[in-house]
Amino acid sequence: MLYNRCMDSYLLDDFKSHMSFERQLSQNTIDAYGSDVESFLEYCEAAEKDPLKIGPEFLDQYHTQLREIEHLAPASVFRKLEAIKCFYKFLLIEDHIQEDPTRFLKAAKRTQKIPQQLSHEEMERLLSYPAEKFEDIRTLTMIDLLYAAGLRVSELINLRLENVNLQEGWVLAFGKGSKQRFVPLHHEVCARIKNYLDAREVRFAGHEVASELFLNNRGTKLSRVAVWQALAALGRKANISTPLHPHLFRHTFASHLLQGGADLRSLQEMLGHADLATTQIYTHLDVQDLKEKHKKFHPHS
Repeated sequence: MLYNRCMDSYLLDDFKSHMSFERQLSQNTIDAYGSDVESFLEYCEAAEKDPLKIGPEFLDQYHTQLREIEHLAPASVFRKLEAIKCFYKFLLIEDHIQEDPTRFLKAAKRTQKIPQQLSHEEMERLLSYPAEKFEDIRTLTMIDLLYAAGLRVSELINLRLENVNLQEGWVLAFGKGSKQRFVPLHHEVCARIKNYLDAREVRFAGHEVASELFLNNRGTKLSRVAVWQALAALGRKANISTPLHPHLFRHTFASHLLQGGADLRSLQEMLGHADLATTQIYTHLDVQDLKEKHKKFHPHS
């Protein structure tokens, strides 16, 4: 049997370390790529193929397996093949192989979906929701901060008190690969954060709590799931028809800035995108908005 499970396990662990320490990718990306490569190695095992000795034909066979037998969506196929390409580039760099078998491998590119966004009216309705309980004050502050700074949920829950400067109006976010960026905050969101911090002080008076900005009822860091649940619950109470989730506010932040005249380079910096092409998806939102206004207001529409 050509397959060596121990060797593949070693290569997979080494690949993950490479992504973490050398490429400094986020843990979510490392987990996703690791899982995709592990599935491919299991496919190699079932076919009794040594992944270090396969050729383009075997990869074409695996591509067909994903598309026509497992019936995966184009986006899933694209991601899995990208993970395998990344894996073989690593093997080439480390001299485990002499030739990259993925060099001819092509997957149909995933269709870029235009991100959903909330309207200015919906954001106004959300941010003016009357909050009296600590939980609602916390949730509204998270929404305002997500919308004001375009943060990812991981960046939000990992914000520490020292990462927010209310006097000068900025937040220091730690993005993918531990890359940090400063994002300016307007005075209204600073006032809301100050109000939340006052409520936080009252809520946990006399108790030792974590140093993160947003805390759960036990005084420890909020989880991603807790943020999703809190946003969804407040959205229902505020009668917002679109289900709320953290990334929705990042999309809304980006599209509203573009509609207001921000340039792509500035938006790229604020979102923490490594590639401007990632930021350009939001230009579709802007064009769509223009088309709707043209249709509504042009006399010949």
